[in-house]
Parts: sequence; C-alpha cells; structure tokens
Amino acid sequence: MARDYYGTLGLRQDATSEEIKRAYRKLARELHPDVNPDESAQEKFREVTAAYEVLSDPQKRKIVDMGGDPLGNGGGGGGRDPFAGFGLGDIMDAFFGGGGAGGGRGPRSRVQPGSDALIRIELTLEECNTGVSRELTVDTAVLCDACRGSGCAEGTSPQVCDTCAGRGEIQSVQRSFLGQVVTARPCPVCRGVGEVIPDPCRQCGGDGRVRARRTITAKVPPGVADGMRVRLSGQGEVGPGGGPAGDLYVEVVERRHAKFERNGADLHFVLRVPMTTAALGAVVPLETLDDTVDLELEPGTQPNTELVLTGHGLPRLRSSGRVDGRGDLHVHIEVDIPGKLDARQTELLRELADLRGDKEQIIAATNGRGNGGLFSRLRARHR
Repeated sequence: MARDYYGTLGLRQDATSEEIKRAYRKLARELHPDVNPDESAQEKFREVTAAYEVLSDPQKRKIVDMGGDPLGNGGGGGGRDPFAGFGLGDIMDAFFGGGGAGGGRGPRSRVQPGSDALIRIELTLEECNTGVSRELTVDTAVLCDACRGSGCAEGTSPQVCDTCAGRGEIQSVQRSFLGQVVTARPCPVCRGVGEVIPDPCRQCGGDGRVRARRTITAKVPPGVADGMRVRLSGQGEVGPGGGPAGDLYVEVVERRHAKFERNGADLHFVLRVPMTTAALGAVVPLETLDDTVDLELEPGTQPNTELVLTGHGLPRLRSSGRVDGRGDLHVHIEVDIPGKLDARQTELLRELADLRGDKEQIIAATNGRGNGGLFSRLRARHR
C-alpha cells in the first residue's frame, strides 16, 4: 500500500510547492534530534524528510498522484537517520538554499561595527540636582592612523583568499539516501571574509584599529539618579576594519547624602525640634539643595508631623532627557524630649502639668476612655 506523503506533512494533494516547503520547515524544526531527542520524534523526522524529498521532486510527486510509491518499500520510515552528523541548521541550509551549491551566504565584510562601552562616575546629590560636565579618561579602540582602517601596510591591499576563492565559506558534500547534501562553513583561513592581508599594517596588526587613551566630556543633565545611564553616541570602540564606533554609556553612581533621603524627584528630611518649639511654634530657617527657606511650625506641632515644601525637590527628568518640573521636599518633624532637667526646669514642668491636668489625662487614656491613644491605635492596626 502506498504511503500517504501528503498526510505526513499535513497537506492536501493540491498543495503548492511553497506550501510543501513551509510544512517541512515547520516539522523539521520541531522534530530534528538537535531539538527533540525523543525516539518517536526521530522516527517521525525520518518520515517527514522522506515525504518532503518525494513531494518536492516533480517526477516523484507525479508517481504519488497516480497512486504509486516512488520509494517502494524501502527508505523514509526506518533505518538510520538520513542526516546523521548534520545539525538542524545544516538541513535548513541544504534544502532551502542557505549553504547549498549556488546558494551560499557569501563573504562577510571585514568592516564590523564596534562594541559599546560603559564607564561609571560618582556624583553627589548636589551634582545630580544641577547636572554636571565631567572630563572622562577612557581606554578604548580608535581608528589606526597608519592604515586608516584598511589593516594593510602602505602600498599594499587585501588579496582574494586561495582556500575559499573569495567565497568566504568552504562547502562539503555528504551522501544520504536523499542524494547529496551540501553544507557550508566559514573559511578557516580568511574567517569568512573572502580576503586575506598578506602584508598587515605594523601598527595595528591588520585589525584596522589600535588601543588608545582618550579624554571625553560627558554632560550629565539635572535630575539623574543612581543607576541611570547617559548615552554618548559614537564614543565607544571603533570596530574591526575601521568600522563605525559603538556608543559610550556613562552610568551614575549616586553618593548617599548626610541630610536628605531621595525618593525619585522627592526629598525627605528629618527635622528635630525641642519640645518647647513644637509646643509654642516657630519659624525655622531650612537649607534646601538650592537655597534657604523659612519653615513655619504651627503652635502645638505634633511628633511625626509631615510638612511638604512644593517644588523644593530635584528636577524631574523625563525619558527624553528633558526636565519637567521639580519634586517636593518632605520635612518630617521629630520632637526632642529632654532627658535631664535641673531643679528649676522640673519645677516649671510640674507646674505646667498641674495647670494642664496632664495627670488626669494619662489616667483617662490608660482606662481606655481616650479614642486616639496608643492602645486604640494598636487595636485598629491588628483588626
């Protein structure tokens, strides 16, 4: 009984040659031993490979359409793997022109783009606030000034590689029951370029670039934060063969500030004030990153009060590099309770406590009649 080659590839009998090719490519990528080592998958791979070999040949396909089997009772479904020793990429190349005869990839260019480079700089919070221009010294690859990137000694030029005849690749042929399978590998002599340099430049050794130390000015915009990177286009390494330079990325490492804590564009600051100042109120001069402002404390300011000074934070840096407004400065008030009192201070505080009736208020709070005390807050937290 003739095998169902169309069914093996999941196709109808009127499938076009392009549909046959697509179906096989999809199944081969799923079933090849490099991808799927399961034995049943390998057996299925042999079957779909045989089906593709038959249906892609007009004469063999004609036999199938007439009810015959061009492979008879042999091949296709059993025996050894027809592509033993070949990788999936080799098979794709052999069937679809990647490395077959007359369909090679051709030589690659000697000129290649350069790599990106990274350098870190440490900035203070003040420098992140204002932005900064910094002179950076980097060791990188630059264009060879002797050969201008050609890699050749003066008066010479590259020559065609004798090993690959300028193709940049070496082809090899292996036989299977499907016929000859042609694969291609980069030429080991010219490394896929198709040319060799018989007399390389003495300064760069034929690479077209040399290592050198350069000084670059990096302009860091206001509002940068720890971990952000500033891109300097074309300031990275020059590529092999004098190829275009990559980019240089300057990464910011922000120093921890002694007074301010940063959260994005907002700043946080803890202000400790005496008990009497919190009770009576005051105007406190406060130094920000840019100037000094008068912070007004209302009489009776409580511990953990947060006051917000709008626009006294850091510049907001957008992804485009544009500054759009400023953050806020959050001032957190801590009330400093004196630890030691002399006799006169103690007397005055006791007098104040008697006038305010503080003792009775403490008793009321511990009896649970207060609605804002510590115990009520704890109970609310654990509900």
